[in-house]
Amino acid sequence: MLKEIEEALAVLSIPEKVEFFPKFFKTGKGEYGEGDLFLGVKVPDQRSVAKEYYTKISLEDLSTLLSSKYHEHRLTALFMLISKFEKTKDKAVKEEIIEFYLSHLKYVNNWDLVDSSCYKILGRYAFENQQEDLLRKLAVSEEMWHKRIAVVGTMHYVKKGAYELTKEFVTLNLKHPHDLMHKANGWLLREMGQKNEQELLNYLDQYYREMPRTCLRYAIEKLDEDVRQDYLKGRI
Repeated sequence: MLKEIEEALAVLSIPEKVEFFPKFFKTGKGEYGEGDLFLGVKVPDQRSVAKEYYTKISLEDLSTLLSSKYHEHRLTALFMLISKFEKTKDKAVKEEIIEFYLSHLKYVNNWDLVDSSCYKILGRYAFENQQEDLLRKLAVSEEMWHKRIAVVGTMHYVKKGAYELTKEFVTLNLKHPHDLMHKANGWLLREMGQKNEQELLNYLDQYYREMPRTCLRYAIEKLDEDVRQDYLKGRI
């Protein structure tokens, strides 16, 4: 099986090989999941495969993989792109990867693909190069997945102790009609609270009455029970 993986990655452009990935990378609704046995062999972890083979895959081949109709193909392509971005020290290469990512956003169109890639590539680049406007353009887009990329992209900022951009984007999209945005907003607020609880409490005191229920529940998930109940019952 591993030999077939190597062969398939080496010839992504050959149509007969496109059916290969789903057989081994079924996840979620698929028949096989990572770690399950297939003919007595464990299904390989996509991240491990990506880390092993990313140097052998060009951006052109990644474009083929990322534009596939199969979720598993696209997720593997994004893991490879993350490895390329993290391992290179060349600024020009990083900029090429950012351009590639932005030009393929139409394929980054579900929560798994967004949350697995955007803060590790776009968020990290924006933070390290003071390029917040890259994320701001997405935050004001009409496309819901662009908005989620912007919000989740600030995770790298949160990890570095910088919270203003997260609060800006969450506030901007607080009343978005889609529950997937409410979850993303709440998730980032929760992570902010894990790093600095007072930052979260200050933000909640100002905005919790306006928050959709889903966003609030995610945001307060790690707080003490009595504090959570106070927010849920409007006693703050």
